[in-house]
Amino acid sequence: MSARIVLLVTSPRLPAGLLTAAAWDLVREHPVLAGAESELTTAVRAAGAEITVVDGPATQALLDTVAAHGTAVWLAGPAGDESLARQLGLRLAREPGLAEMELMYGSWDPPGARLLDAVAVLDRLVSPGGDPWKRAQTHRSLAGFLLEECYEAYDAISAGDTDALREELGDVLLQVVLHARLAEELPEEQRWNVDDVAGGLVDKMVRRNPHVFADAEAGTLEEITASWERIKRAEKARDSVLDGIALSQPALALAAKILERAGRIGLAVPPPLAESQVDAEARLGASLLATVAAAREADLDPEAALRRTTLAYAEAVRAAERETPSPDQSRS
Repeated sequence: MSARIVLLVTSPRLPAGLLTAAAWDLVREHPVLAGAESELTTAVRAAGAEITVVDGPATQALLDTVAAHGTAVWLAGPAGDESLARQLGLRLAREPGLAEMELMYGSWDPPGARLLDAVAVLDRLVSPGGDPWKRAQTHRSLAGFLLEECYEAYDAISAGDTDALREELGDVLLQVVLHARLAEELPEEQRWNVDDVAGGLVDKMVRRNPHVFADAEAGTLEEITASWERIKRAEKARDSVLDGIALSQPALALAAKILERAGRIGLAVPPPLAESQVDAEARLGASLLATVAAAREADLDPEAALRRTTLAYAEAVRAAERETPSPDQSRS
C-alpha cells in the first residue's frame, strides 16, 4: 500500500467520541497526530489509540511518521485545520512521491447543528464577563425588540426578498435564544432554558400531527386542520373561543381574528352601530369594526388591505416631495 496521510475531520458540535466505524478503525490501526490536546484526543486515547501532540510544524512530523509507518492520521481541530491541509497539499504537489493525502469525515454536523453555536454564543454574552447590555435586559425590556424583528421579517416576506428574510429570521432567533438564556437566571421555581423551549415545541408538533407521527389517516387539508383544532382544544382548557388570541397585535388584525373566532363556532354577535355611540372615538371604532366585518365577509384581509393602500400613499407622498421645491429652493 502506498504511503498516505489521512486528515480526519470531525464535528465539534457532537460528543467527542461519536465517530464512524471507519474512523475508529483508522485511529486504532495507525499512529495519530494532533495539534493540541482536546476532548477528542482524550476520547480517542481512552479507546486505546496512540496519539502524539505535535509541538511545532506539523507537515514534517506527518511526513516523518509516514516514512516510519506507511500511514499517518492527523486529527483535525475544531476549525478543520485548513491551513495545514493547504501547506501539506503544496508540499505533496511538489514531491508527489512522499505520500498521498486523503480526507476522511469521522463525524459531521447534523441539520440544525449551528443552533448549538447560537446557544453557546448567547450563553457567553449573558454570563459574567459578557455583554453588559444583554446582561441588563429582562423579558419585558426586550418585548419591543421581538415585535420589531418579527415585523422586519414580515417586510422581507412582503418584498419577496429571501436573502433579507434569512437575515431577519436570524434576528428573530436571537430574541428567542436570548429570552431563553435570561430565563435561566430566574428564581429556581420559575427557571427554564432553550431545551425546554425546543422540547415543548417538539412534543406539541408530534402530538398535533398524528397523521405524520402516529397511525392516523392524513385525509384532506380540511380534515387535518380540524384534527389540529380538536387536539389543541383538548390540550388547553379554555373558557372562551377567544382565549389565546394575542391581544397586543395591531387593532385591525385583532378585530379580524376575534370576528373569525366568533364565526368559527357560529356566533352571530352584531358589531356595535356607529350612530349609537356616545363619543367620536367610539363612533370611529364602531365604524372601523364594521369595515373589518365587511372585509371578512368578502374574504379580504383588512390589515393587508390597509397596509397596501398606505404604502401606495407613502409612495405618492415621496413622489410629491420630489416634484415640489423645498422652501430654500423656492427663495433662490
